[in-house]
Amino acid sequence: MKKNKIVYDGAPLRLDVFLTENGENFSRAYSRSLIEGGLATVNGDIRKPSYMLHEGDLLEISVPQAGKRQAGFEGLVLFEDKSLIAIEKPAGMAVHPNSANWQVNPQSSLMGEPTLISLLFTARPAVAKSGVDRLGLVHRLDRDTSGLMILAKTPEAQAVLTRGFRDRLMEKTYLGAVGGIPAQRTGTIDAPIGRATGFKKIKVWEFGRDAVTEYKIKERGADCALLEIYPHTGRTNQIRIHMEYMGNSIIGDSLYNGRPAARMLLHSTRLSFKHPLTAKKITLESPMPEDFKTVWKEFKKKK
Repeated sequence: MKKNKIVYDGAPLRLDVFLTENGENFSRAYSRSLIEGGLATVNGDIRKPSYMLHEGDLLEISVPQAGKRQAGFEGLVLFEDKSLIAIEKPAGMAVHPNSANWQVNPQSSLMGEPTLISLLFTARPAVAKSGVDRLGLVHRLDRDTSGLMILAKTPEAQAVLTRGFRDRLMEKTYLGAVGGIPAQRTGTIDAPIGRATGFKKIKVWEFGRDAVTEYKIKERGADCALLEIYPHTGRTNQIRIHMEYMGNSIIGDSLYNGRPAARMLLHSTRLSFKHPLTAKKITLESPMPEDFKTVWKEFKKKK
């Protein structure tokens, strides 16, 4: 933590307004989170964001900095060059904080639980200074999905990679274990996805956005199957929604009626794309992680 002590010497002013106006790239929301988290006190006391400062008040502000508690990024790196970083995200790790404050002030990502973004900010501070948006994010994975992700290190690489995902030029392959065995060895699910009025979760909906997913059975269990899955579009929760729609929900997916398991059995295993600098095709692979293997071995024997 970087700690600052300030003796206020101005006219009465709201505490959150003062922090926003005087902090380094502090958004109003970030200032409020510092105050509500007890990291910005007045005369040693925790106050509300609306507290009115008066002349002589002593402010003590503790701003999270990159540090040891956010270590661990290097163990996730699969490939890195001047343009991009490829990482293997573990299941259970969020890509970024829920609050959007980190997009304005990246150091705010250090305030909560470790996320991919907070680890990146700790380990690669130069990325935050390079001019890339959203610390180089060009796509994302759900918290409970593991596997390959790529992050841009320069604005130029970010533009190319973002366009690649948008224009469906990235070849994506997932491993997904599902309950039951699909009727066909291979298949294509072409069903639009959206959030229908009155429903909280996204689902197949006739007025949704187009979404296409192919699959191939890789291995059969007693009453389950391991699939290779190829999403041709990139809708939120697309694979999980399409598997439920097919009647074969991803094992461990509590939101979309998957069988209970120690982890969700969905893993981003392969990405093929043109390198943003050289334009040469590059293929990155992440094998099935050990925790996935353990749960899959358990389930494929069950009837």
